Amino acid sequence: MNTTTPPSAASPQEPTVQALLASEPERAAYRDYAQPGLDRVRAFYRNNHQHQTYDFVRGKKAQWLGFAQREMTPWAALEFLNTLVDESDPDIELPQISHLLQTAEAIRADGHPDWFVLTGFIHDLGKVLCLFGEPQWAVVGDTFPVGCRFSERIVYPEYFALNPDSRDDRYNSEYGVYTPGCGLDAVHMSWGHDEYLYQLMKAHLPLPALYMIRYHSFYAWHREGQYGHLTDAQDRAHLEWVRKFNPYDLYSKNDRPPVLAELKPYYDGLMAKYLPASLKL
Repeated sequence: MNTTTPPSAASPQEPTVQALLASEPERAAYRDYAQPGLDRVRAFYRNNHQHQTYDFVRGKKAQWLGFAQREMTPWAALEFLNTLVDESDPDIELPQISHLLQTAEAIRADGHPDWFVLTGFIHDLGKVLCLFGEPQWAVVGDTFPVGCRFSERIVYPEYFALNPDSRDDRYNSEYGVYTPGCGLDAVHMSWGHDEYLYQLMKAHLPLPALYMIRYHSFYAWHREGQYGHLTDAQDRAHLEWVRKFNPYDLYSKNDRPPVLAELKPYYDGLMAKYLPASLKL
């Protein structure tokens, strides 16, 4: 893991401008999984919760983390996302590139460091896995530990009854295959774009950015307060960075996306500063 910490990492700065984020009253409508018309989301999580087992995750890591599929520029990978609508998202049906721009521009409007802006812009880049044939239930959606008991605070927890690990004594206790305070780095998370992109970016970005990428979909931890018994001191120190990122990821979503052509020169320079010219995916 990249242990480089940016100068401001010890004390995340407070946002100063909220114009690009939903207002406090509007925020109550986000992540409403009880609203009608979410059949696609429920079907997604049924598949996700049924098939994301401990053995499945370890198999996917062996399959994908060799990064031997193809070589692409960061822009080529991002342009693919312009064709992808996230089936797990109850809040918006815009292509993913629009969501990334909304996230990054809200971060930039609040005056955060450029590495933080870049993190917002690329945080879902791992969804390029769909380009390689992975079904969305193995790429997007909320993440959670496998190899131990599934929390009731994960979205649609009833679907874990379909997961064979919930009936396996090796995996269905509080700690399962893990030890108290082992640290999240030792925990296998449900497979998806978060872990894939973290592994791809860990040599290029500071540690707070890597936590944002790796755990931004781990709502059971950063919003619901679950799985603290598995975390270590480093996880607890960086939890606030994940929480800092979450409002930009979630509350910047609306049906008025920024214009990519107008912003491309800025993000060209940002990616050139931090990322290699091509990525081995």
